[in-house]
Amino acid sequence: MARTREFNEDQALHQAMLLFWKKGYEATSIPDLLQVMGISRSSLYDTFSDKQTLYIAALEHYKKVSFNRQAILEQASSVRAGIQQFFEQHITSAYDTSLPGGCFVTNAATTLESRDEKINELIKTSFLNLEQAFCELLEKGRQSGEIDKTTDVKAWSYLLLNLHQSINIMAKADQDQQRAKEMIKFVIAGI
Repeated sequence: MARTREFNEDQALHQAMLLFWKKGYEATSIPDLLQVMGISRSSLYDTFSDKQTLYIAALEHYKKVSFNRQAILEQASSVRAGIQQFFEQHITSAYDTSLPGGCFVTNAATTLESRDEKINELIKTSFLNLEQAFCELLEKGRQSGEIDKTTDVKAWSYLLLNLHQSINIMAKADQDQQRAKEMIKFVIAGI
């Protein structure tokens, strides 16, 4: 007869996500995870198999619970309004002192010494999806005449993706979010 789980898997996974986000994969130990998740070693291994599988589950959980970036861009009334709203929310989130800082996916991309193929794919897909959402919004603006027809939407999309990532990193090092907001105003004016 199978044992029933004696813990809330979502809550435990959320706590693991916060710990991995704060400390990184390598610096997070199994005892650390057991403590924050409030579960036994056997429950961790029965539910998640191993630390790496738990880390991947935590990355996927992060994508579910973080604010829906693509929806902001997809539902934007205009290119500039969408990009402005996206970055306002992103900056607020990146600088939120109740969170570990920056973005869990960005942290994973910059701190893991060696990543397996599944982690690489999760990170790459996350970045590509955001770049594509920027591209689609810019293309709508180009088609509607809101932005110049000669605008290189692919180059702008890549630039916006990189600004997004740099804000994540700067939020960990520089607590002056006003500078990030001013940078975004400058960028939006140039579109």
